[in-house]
Amino acid sequence: MYNLKRILIGRPLKSHEAGEQKLNKKKALAILSSDALSSVAYGPEQILLVLVTVSTLAFWYSIPIAVGVLILLAALILSYRQIIFAYPHGGGAYVVSKSNLGTYPGLIAGGSLLVDYILTVAVSVSAGTDAITSAVPALHAYKVWIAVLFVLILTVLNLRGVTESASVLAYPVYLFVIALFILIGVGLFNIVTGKVSPELHTPIGTPVAGISLFLLLRAFSSGCSALTGVEAISNAIPNFKDPAPSNAAKTLMAMGTLLAILFSGIIILAYYYGIRPLAEVTVVSQIAEHTFGRNLIYYFIQGTTALILILAANTGYSAFPLLAVNLAKDKFIPRMFTVRGDRLGYSNGIIILGLLSIVLIIVFGANTEGLIPLYAVGVFIPFTLSQTGMMVKWIREKPPGWGGKLTINTIGALISFVVVLVFFMTKFSQVWPVLIFLPVMLFIFYQIRKHYDVTAEQLRLSTCEPAMHVEGNVIILPVAGITHVVENSLNYAKALSAHQIIAVYVSFDREDEAAFEKKWKEWQPDIRLVTLYSPYRSIINPLSKFIDIIQHKAKETNYEVTVIIPQFIPKKGWQHALHNQSSLMIRTYLLYRKNVVVATVPYHLKK
Repeated sequence: MYNLKRILIGRPLKSHEAGEQKLNKKKALAILSSDALSSVAYGPEQILLVLVTVSTLAFWYSIPIAVGVLILLAALILSYRQIIFAYPHGGGAYVVSKSNLGTYPGLIAGGSLLVDYILTVAVSVSAGTDAITSAVPALHAYKVWIAVLFVLILTVLNLRGVTESASVLAYPVYLFVIALFILIGVGLFNIVTGKVSPELHTPIGTPVAGISLFLLLRAFSSGCSALTGVEAISNAIPNFKDPAPSNAAKTLMAMGTLLAILFSGIIILAYYYGIRPLAEVTVVSQIAEHTFGRNLIYYFIQGTTALILILAANTGYSAFPLLAVNLAKDKFIPRMFTVRGDRLGYSNGIIILGLLSIVLIIVFGANTEGLIPLYAVGVFIPFTLSQTGMMVKWIREKPPGWGGKLTINTIGALISFVVVLVFFMTKFSQVWPVLIFLPVMLFIFYQIRKHYDVTAEQLRLSTCEPAMHVEGNVIILPVAGITHVVENSLNYAKALSAHQIIAVYVSFDREDEAAFEKKWKEWQPDIRLVTLYSPYRSIINPLSKFIDIIQHKAKETNYEVTVIIPQFIPKKGWQHALHNQSSLMIRTYLLYRKNVVVATVPYHLKK
């Protein structure tokens, strides 16, 4: 098992090697922008899916709607740039909301993002798997297991360390960007040179019956799904090489610029080509086919699109563990999330993210299209809270130039809030789980924090509870026979200079009881043996009652009761399942008994 771990994960890294695991801007752009950039493959399509419910004549509205999405993108990018410098240790929306709006808004933002990153992995991998099974229909029956396999591969890559995963995953991301730049460049050239018939699209400004403000807002909110993943860089600042805030800010601006160009390009081409969304063929696929036909370039674009959809999951792997670290430091989730693994990554967060994503994929059969609205609203709640938090920060602190910063955040907060409202009004049947899981998560966060606080209070030396004074020790040794295992444990018990050693044998048969007493007297005449007859064949019940009696007597003289459990250790790991069930059961039960010390004395078998 150890050798397999080394093959999959690699050699352990020393703590001082952490600096070598930091990302430069090129690698960071690839692995932290994959979610946002991949949304270009479905964001424009979401706008057209709403507009087509009225008429294909309404497709010209995609242009002003796209402008609105770009305005929100600009506000979010500028806002998160400010967040990076204001909160250089990462944490993003959680830290901003908690610092400026209070603990509960912070937990709402943090909880939403934790769930959203799980959805990021499940949705992205499932979407990429769909692209593969569409190209190879024979694999359709195995798409759940293909999706699970991709999650396992991404999990292992991330467990190997940030830089190794970035080195592998950067190439497909940049290939996708190059592919779309070629597509957009050639497509725009065809439009400018008149190779695209003007009859394919409706002129901008054409009146369309049935259009309403409500429908336009719905199309706008659907298009905003292209902005998921924008916040990931602000969460992952600790992953950047120094100066981390500066490098993170430059990477964020590069991501925003790329996303704006690619999103705009796809919207413009879809409009001029008169692309109609189809269930069987994506908008990007139709644009590529119109531009190049079904040739090598077309398949290059489709292949890189499938890869980016799968690799978008890596944004979740980069951001989830770091967000979990911030929540764990504040004692709202288990502290195990703050522990670095062999490769200096927060491996517990990576593993939990992978497992929960696999559960989602299996439960939904890798058909997670219905989760996209939930996925989007889970992002825009933190967007709204973080923007509002920054507004409060600027109003309270009034730094130089705070008026412009406040304006940016106000615009972002208002638009994000409108998007959330529209999602709830138009897609309530798909986003209502948010109203369930957020209160549940807040309750869980509260209970974990309460437990940590109560535990710390009880462990503090300054508490009034006096330490228990121990005068001596009474040892109880459960035995199942006369063996080297029992002999080994008995010798250890004698070495402790205990006040009294009592061997306890639980028998299910009276004749067996008498025979064992005789053997014991011959073998260890100086050690007291107590035999307990159990007519119902239970070991725990009679042993527990006997311990109660000894505890009561020991309490009168300030003696500690220690139960020593003999246990032999097989040579091979798989053999554990064949032995020691009784000792495991006794130990598990006694660990929850107050004022009883439990010790296991191992005896190692040679073969």
